Amino acid sequence: MNVIEVLGRIFLSAIFLINGVGKIFSYEGTIQYMEDFNVPGNLIIPAIIVEILFPILLIIGYQTRFSALILSLFTLTLAVIFHTDFSNQIQLISFLKNIAIAGGFLIIFVRGAGKYSVDHKFN
Repeated sequence: MNVIEVLGRIFLSAIFLINGVGKIFSYEGTIQYMEDFNVPGNLIIPAIIVEILFPILLIIGYQTRFSALILSLFTLTLAVIFHTDFSNQIQLISFLKNIAIAGGFLIIFVRGAGKYSVDHKFN
């Protein structure tokens, strides 16, 4: 079961890691998208850091609970900012997907990383 915990951490983290790297390669387009939702474009750098750093920490299991909490809050924030047009079926699905992902992060926050993690090595 310990391997399954690692896979869960990887699966939950992958979407953010891929999107964080994608933001680097579509920097201007991402800024425009953010600004279309009245989010200041200068928040792209913190968003990229959150989407790359914390998934990596979560995957290796270092500062796992903190990383999971940050990613949960980040995901909930994204749901509220970008996916609340519930008249649009795609936006509703995206909102619910983000809520589900945040729930997965909260489970990791409560349980920790498990045996196969850097955190376990230091405890």
